[in-house]
Amino acid sequence: MIARETIDAVYEAARLEEVIGDYVQLKKAGSNFKGLSPFSDEKSPSFMVSPVKQIWKDFSSGKGGNVIAFLMEHEHFSYPEAIKHLAKRYGIEIIETEQSNEQKEQANERESMYLVSEFANTYFQSQLHNTQQGKAIAKTYFKERGFTEETIKQFQLGFSPDSWDAFTNEAISKKYDLKYLESTGLTIVKDNKQFDRFKGRVMFPIHSMSGRVLGFGGRLLIDNKKAAKYLNSPESDIYHKSKVLYGIYYAKQTIAKEDNCYLVEGYTDVIQFHQNGITNTVSSSGTALTSDQIRLVNRLTKNITVLFDGDAAGLRAAIRGIDLILEQGMNVRICTFPEGEDPDSFAKKHGGEYLKNYLKENQQDFIRFKADLLQKESKNDPIKKAELIRDIVNSIGKIPDTIKREIYIRECASIMEISEEVLFSNLAQISKSASKNLSKEPKQQKKFEQLPNMEVDKTVQQKVDPLFELERYLISVLLLYGQEEEIFNEFVYKENEEGEQVMEQEQVTAKVYEKVYLDLQTDEIAFSNPNFQQVYTILIEALNNENQFKVNQFLQQLSPELSSEIANILMQDEKYSLSKWDSKEIYVKVKNKTISQYVSDIILNLRRHLIDLKIIDLMNNFKQQPDEVKINPQELLNEVMEYQFLKRVISDKLNRVV
Repeated sequence: MIARETIDAVYEAARLEEVIGDYVQLKKAGSNFKGLSPFSDEKSPSFMVSPVKQIWKDFSSGKGGNVIAFLMEHEHFSYPEAIKHLAKRYGIEIIETEQSNEQKEQANERESMYLVSEFANTYFQSQLHNTQQGKAIAKTYFKERGFTEETIKQFQLGFSPDSWDAFTNEAISKKYDLKYLESTGLTIVKDNKQFDRFKGRVMFPIHSMSGRVLGFGGRLLIDNKKAAKYLNSPESDIYHKSKVLYGIYYAKQTIAKEDNCYLVEGYTDVIQFHQNGITNTVSSSGTALTSDQIRLVNRLTKNITVLFDGDAAGLRAAIRGIDLILEQGMNVRICTFPEGEDPDSFAKKHGGEYLKNYLKENQQDFIRFKADLLQKESKNDPIKKAELIRDIVNSIGKIPDTIKREIYIRECASIMEISEEVLFSNLAQISKSASKNLSKEPKQQKKFEQLPNMEVDKTVQQKVDPLFELERYLISVLLLYGQEEEIFNEFVYKENEEGEQVMEQEQVTAKVYEKVYLDLQTDEIAFSNPNFQQVYTILIEALNNENQFKVNQFLQQLSPELSSEIANILMQDEKYSLSKWDSKEIYVKVKNKTISQYVSDIILNLRRHLIDLKIIDLMNNFKQQPDEVKINPQELLNEVMEYQFLKRVISDKLNRVV
């Protein structure tokens, strides 16, 4: 693990506006910067960066957070990858926490393998561009495939010379250890002899999502029946072909932005598509599609369009891959090319706009594609048709979303001319069988199902729930003014000369966080939003323990998810500056002029709303109770009247009429 001191040093050195400025053209907007969203297409800027708070917010997509969150969203780095990326940028040494000797050795070996792979990538490119053999043979091959010089350099294509040990000797002369040359598969060691694995091949480096070279694919340039035409790096500690997609490093941003991924079979398919403007394209590198590869795409989009040529083997492979994609809750469409064409040749022949239109007009929903394909095989045989229908229903049964399953069942019934009842019955049998298997891991399944629902509920709350807004305001106040000392007007009941209880106002000096904490404790109020409750607990502790609370330092202690939540809260007010309200003579009230009043109003309004919810809850419970256990209606009325009295008291404090 990366040491805390390294993480702190990275946060201290990294300037959010500098990092984001590499990806977004930012313009000054008061104390902030604004620009066009890097996550969606837009004409008016909705992307805000706060150098003071060191947070950003994209109002078009709802995303936000600190510098790490931006890199994780935009570059799709993991948390450690984002830290290492910034450490490298700002020249910070990465210190690892104490590890066992075995862990240290394993980490060092992996890093050594990465370094060897990077050297090999540089070497192969140099051989392509700077040697006579590379330019005459290898570059000619790439040009014949239709690749431009720009494309060749973008994808870091290279050439391994037609020599038994040219690369190996060069690597050893540069002090690279033969042990790692062998473990990466770049060099084959046999009977005390060593020779280059990719001798005489054009080279396709395979990158991780963060851009590190994991391995290579090599294509032979001469006919040799004894050697494989295509050759990949063997499995190693850094390269697992079932977990890698070729081109994901170059495609990730467009996949996220277009909300769709085109999946092809080979390296040249990917490169040709990118050259023709379809930059959200990746490849399974000639291997059968795996769940791990699908999960890589799932991090970026829920939509996959699988592209295959028209041969029977390719179409059967499409069917096998469809079920894996459906199992992960993704939407899949299929597009095939005319007989004799593959994605590479079709793109090379027809080019940009024609290709885009073809993909748009010829892609099919998976169920119609599967039905058309299997119907051709079953022809008029009723037994084969029954098997075909079971096959399609089995695919539908793999979809986690129940609404989607029902829609597809109805579509299948229409296409196959069979009753929906029969299909639903068959689906129920499949689902029952599947649920028995899932029950073996109930906790994992429950977690998977809850994630999308939480996001939907949160969006709905932000639009319609005043409780959500009041809790958000309260967190915002604590973040911005938590340690400021203010004079608060407290209302207490005292006995007057006539012996009556009257409400009087007293002034109390307290810090904002103390006022909020004591008021919520007194009324036993907890936040209804779980994220807000988590932030509140951590925030109160930080405000109580730190002499000088700073938001940007506080964000460093939180997970990317919580820091993103706080960015959403803090940047909400910046949304108004995007609309230039002042220029329209609409003036937004500045909170820091009346902090104590603002805090008191939020808490009182929160109390009022909770009382309203309590009254509604009492009435609903009364209606739902069986007659034999119902309380007396008069008791209910008395309890409701007590809450209404509390509401009047709060309204008096707010100088409002109920």
